[in-house]
Amino acid sequence: MLDYTFTFTDLEYLLLVFARISAFVFVAPFFSMANTPRRFRAGFSLILTVLLFSALGDHSVPAYSTVLGYSILVLKETITGLLIGLGANICMPIVHFAGKIADMEIGLSMVQLFDPLTREGTGFTGSFYQYIVVLIMLITNMHYYFLRAIVETFTLIPIGGAKFSSDKIMTTMVQFMTDFITISFRLCLPVVAAMLLLNAVLGVLAKTAPQVNMFSVGIQIKILVGLAILFLTIGTIPSASEFIFKEMRIMVTAMVNSMR
Repeated sequence: MLDYTFTFTDLEYLLLVFARISAFVFVAPFFSMANTPRRFRAGFSLILTVLLFSALGDHSVPAYSTVLGYSILVLKETITGLLIGLGANICMPIVHFAGKIADMEIGLSMVQLFDPLTREGTGFTGSFYQYIVVLIMLITNMHYYFLRAIVETFTLIPIGGAKFSSDKIMTTMVQFMTDFITISFRLCLPVVAAMLLLNAVLGVLAKTAPQVNMFSVGIQIKILVGLAILFLTIGTIPSASEFIFKEMRIMVTAMVNSMR
């Protein structure tokens, strides 16, 4: 005969696990896309919580005396999930920044497209980079890495055991800003280098043939050359996107270590 007991302590523990999981799912890359239904995210969080609850052995909840004490525990778990998800999601704007630099060099900085993933206006090159990076993320199973990361946090950071270190978080964010600029320039480097050479050639032509209006001619040539460079260097984007995925792993690890 199957005898399975579910105590009030188990319910408290389940709700705390659900708070961390749901906060992570609503912020983490791929899961937090604007075109992902909220009901799906809520249902997925609940299913993952139930599966994880049965896998976790110790269901002990930190001691509290009032409803306010339990609310603080829920808030702490929610912040923990948000920080872990933010550590990965904060790396996604790298492709938008790289796209804006490339658009500015090509001459497409005024072109704005509606991005259904973020529901914001973005440039042509930034949207191009983002769709490819998201596709590569799915192919390389990066979404599985995010799920494994949030599951392993329950071993590294027990329920109610998060200790937020503002110094470590600040150091992590400062280091990320440095990597943010470096990775962005690595993504758009072919376009920037080609435009730099093209500007040098147009400058020489403007001196040798002053009767030709290089301004009107240069705009058209820049767009054609820029689109050609994007087409020719599309094969390098998978290797360049690995820099972004590596930064995601670093940020998730750093966020977890800042709460241990």
